[in-house]
Amino acid sequence: MKQKIHLDDWQKEVLETKGNMCICSPRQMGKSTVISQDAGEYALNNYDKSIMIIASVERQALLLFEKVLSYIYSTDKSKIKKGKDRPTKHELKLTNGSIIRCLPTGESGYGIRGFTIDRLYADEAAFIKEDVWAAVTPMLATTGGDIVLLSTPFGMENYFYRAFHSDNFTSIHVNPDKVIQGRPEPQRTNMLKFRKEEEQRMTKLQFQQEHLGLFVGGIERFISDELIDIARMGGDECPMVSLDRVNRVMLYQFDLTIPDPQPLTDTARLIIRIDKSMNHKKIYMDDGGLGVGVFDILKEDPQTKRKVIGLNNASREIERTINRGKTKIRKKTLLGEDMAINLKMLMERGKIKLIDDPRIRHSLRTMQCDYSEGKLKIYGNYNHIFEAIKRAAWCIKDKTLNIYIY
Repeated sequence: MKQKIHLDDWQKEVLETKGNMCICSPRQMGKSTVISQDAGEYALNNYDKSIMIIASVERQALLLFEKVLSYIYSTDKSKIKKGKDRPTKHELKLTNGSIIRCLPTGESGYGIRGFTIDRLYADEAAFIKEDVWAAVTPMLATTGGDIVLLSTPFGMENYFYRAFHSDNFTSIHVNPDKVIQGRPEPQRTNMLKFRKEEEQRMTKLQFQQEHLGLFVGGIERFISDELIDIARMGGDECPMVSLDRVNRVMLYQFDLTIPDPQPLTDTARLIIRIDKSMNHKKIYMDDGGLGVGVFDILKEDPQTKRKVIGLNNASREIERTINRGKTKIRKKTLLGEDMAINLKMLMERGKIKLIDDPRIRHSLRTMQCDYSEGKLKIYGNYNHIFEAIKRAAWCIKDKTLNIYIY
């Protein structure tokens, strides 16, 4: 029995459209829901077709793949192969010969080369690096297959932006006001309230991009690909970053641990276990909100109680010269922007080397900034690793210490 899903008008348009599509939408408007149905119906109703789902990072690709699997299972689970051909984390085979694969693109698309496909779905396409598309398009050359791009905007210098304005794509822009008004209560009221709160929190440009789905000027990448390359070594989530300082000048990242979602007690035990093997000098962490639970455990454990330091009330010293050459030192609350600028300066000067990990690259690449409304605003959609690295880089400025985890 087919799964019944209430569809907005724009979602119906997606299902009725043939050929290449570019769907530009704010967040939480139902992109993945309609694409899971589109991909599922295509696979169920066509023999021997190869469908691929890609995203810049594995987590994003898997989220859409799991929704497609769920749709097919609830629609006609008898079509899903069993036994040795049963679904895996990255592959779904059907009895009609069609197959759906799910892969992260990485930096260059090397890992997805060699496939021949009939339909490609690219989730959060605006965040996929330019080099990847050269590897993607030849996969469709012999089949004449279709590309379906879905994403929130991310500036105006990427493949997604060009595709949205190309005659080779049917472009669909999701109107959030129309979508929200069509939702039943209490969902409609909750969405309106959330949007109002977001509008007050964000800059005007940020709100236009994230919640109106508009391509806006004045927003820039905070960290360029060139800086990411400079900071490379060969070598919600709660990322843990460890840094070492060598010769009191260079910072080297030597560990990145990102555990799956877990209870706070398990997170605390993981930090203690990592510290036993690495023997950090200091452990810095946010000690507000949910972080206070982990912080309290670390303050009581004999392994970490003398090392852990809370960052919630962190401040920085500011020198100010007063009359007769005297210098006065005062404290200023440490802001996220201070730490972000410090990290960028370290990267520009070649004084920090990060692990060559696609998750780190993706997090750095998604960070944006704008100077509207008289202040600098730095933000990103995959910012948790960036946030950990920028804090670790700031904390290690104390030259009396060497190894840190954040």
